Amino acid sequence: MVSLAGKVAVVTGGGSGIGLATATRLAGAGTSVAVVDLDGDSAERAAEELGGLALQADVGRSDEWPGIVDAVTRRFGGIDLAHLNAGVTTGEADITAVTDAIYDRATGVNVDGVFYGVRAVVPAMAARGGGSIVATASLAGLIGFSPDPVYCLTKHAVVGLVRSLGPQLAEKGITINAVCPSIVDTPLIADMREVLESSGFPLIDVDSVSTAVVDLLAGEANGEAMVIQAGREALPFRFARPPGPRAGGTVGQMPPKEFAAHDQA
Repeated sequence: MVSLAGKVAVVTGGGSGIGLATATRLAGAGTSVAVVDLDGDSAERAAEELGGLALQADVGRSDEWPGIVDAVTRRFGGIDLAHLNAGVTTGEADITAVTDAIYDRATGVNVDGVFYGVRAVVPAMAARGGGSIVATASLAGLIGFSPDPVYCLTKHAVVGLVRSLGPQLAEKGITINAVCPSIVDTPLIADMREVLESSGFPLIDVDSVSTAVVDLLAGEANGEAMVIQAGREALPFRFARPPGPRAGGTVGQMPPKEFAAHDQA
């Protein structure tokens, strides 16, 4: 693992929960941290405590990201690390009750916030010779999760994006990984904490997740989805290969690169 001292990090959703725990751990390692949060007050409190930069922003809006990158670059000189962590649940199991507003909010923060974030920080990292990105996904990005199917949809999207970008970003000296924790004890589950605890369901503390995030930011893993369960160390999820073709081709063969540019419309 490389030292994170002297590096510059952007942490979205950094005013509370997993993001705050990661920002705190990074600052303790000597990293300059930009805390980005929709709640400007929480970002200010965190940044003041950590000696970092507070930025109030909606990460699900593409037009917010140039300002985030510019502000961090002006303050610290560049960007080396990013924890794209901001996320929301819908709290709605019934798909027929999911309104457009609920759907747009979940996909906006959970999916767009990661995509726009990656797209914005990659050029800044490449200009520094490389970097590292970690996105907060969920165990719900690896399994079906009927209590919140839209949330599950968004986290599967994050895992798929991370796995797809790994080889591409490696060419720029950038690693990208996802953390996939089970249910974490954060403000996000405040209204369900009592039910979960009374059922005996093991909640994960934020420090366990932030440890895994920082280890990935400092390590060499790339394109991994790291499973985090209560009481055990994070480990990469091993995806099974789909059945291979029976007519020509080889197991695991991917389409040629030229296919990506092909207009299939």
